[in-house]
Amino acid sequence: MKLFYRRTQIGYILDTGLILTSLVLGVTMALSGFNWAPFVLLLVLAACVPLFGALTVVVAEQTLTIRFGVGIIRKSFSLDEVKAFREVENPWTYGWGVRLTPHGWLYNISGLRAVEIEMISGKKYRIGTNEPEALIDALRQAVGPRKATG
Repeated sequence: MKLFYRRTQIGYILDTGLILTSLVLGVTMALSGFNWAPFVLLLVLAACVPLFGALTVVVAEQTLTIRFGVGIIRKSFSLDEVKAFREVENPWTYGWGVRLTPHGWLYNISGLRAVEIEMISGKKYRIGTNEPEALIDALRQAVGPRKATG
């Protein structure tokens, strides 16, 4: 299988925020005594780092795969189903993580730049990246220049 692109983007701001919040919560619990609500919150925050700490994008011969963290949260697209793709900039209000936006599903770990993928079905997805030009070049190689727009 030919690999056209592979990039892992680390969510430094998100990771730092999660870790610092977990530390503050842990110290607060240690000083004030055990309580179930902060303990459960601490577990959720601690789980978010390996689940959402990075975003890996891979373009291979037949598929585009995006994966957060260790890979439990992932999405794959058949390149045969891709109708078009283009570079876009997301408003800061779209945030990070996986979320539904007015432009379809967004998968983002950091920053505002993204590549929007339009499927033959009409569905759209945005993949956050700090190097949209390289991702678009890889998609052009994998599916051909006829599908690149904008």
